[in-house]
Amino acid sequence: MTTNFYAPPSAFRGDRVVLPDDEARHARSVLRVDAGDELVVVDGEGGWYRVRLDHASSRQVVGRVVERRRGVGEPDVALTVGLGLLSTRSRFETFVEKAVELGVRRVVPLRTRHAEATDVRADRLRRVMVAALKQCRRSRLPELAAPQSLDALLTATAAETRLLCHGDDEAPPLLRVLEASGTDDVLALVGPEGGFSPSEVAAAREAGCTPVSLGTRRLRAETAGIVAANAVMLRAQPPASA
Repeated sequence: MTTNFYAPPSAFRGDRVVLPDDEARHARSVLRVDAGDELVVVDGEGGWYRVRLDHASSRQVVGRVVERRRGVGEPDVALTVGLGLLSTRSRFETFVEKAVELGVRRVVPLRTRHAEATDVRADRLRRVMVAALKQCRRSRLPELAAPQSLDALLTATAAETRLLCHGDDEAPPLLRVLEASGTDDVLALVGPEGGFSPSEVAAAREAGCTPVSLGTRRLRAETAGIVAANAVMLRAQPPASA
């Protein structure tokens, strides 16, 4: 199979799993699975399962777990990205999709001085995240936090490495800062259109955030979030064995 299937932990009973209705329809109607076929199912909480189907009809797909693993497709680094709410929701959805693919552990929508949107469609974002989870073959669904202020996030987070992605001529390049960081718990902050306000930058600095540069070009907010996440993940990736 080219993609995984998703079933929440509640769908499992011992070694048995019943695929959710939408997953069952896709498996049966699109992929034409049948009894005896094997699928990979993830539960969004780090569980990875190879499942052999016992029953596959237009109404229900049921299988038995024949192999279990934990943390398949998950990076060692725990990355939280706080991104200012964007005026165009589809752009925030694009970031969330790519954040899942890149291995981000937690996404926090931020209410900031220049953020135009005030809320998110959590149900739609979750669907985007589940689709990306299956496509990229991760096993853990990132946490989607409720929209909150920058101060609230800075107070609640325990991340040792704190990055403020803010356009500043004097800020060092992100990769240089990451090279000097030995932690596996990272917070990256990215502002909305218009960036962070001076008072927000000051608050972030006071909370231990290091301003970093993402390059000489001006990036859209969602692109900046993707670039920052990718840099953290590449830095955390273990070197290939000889």
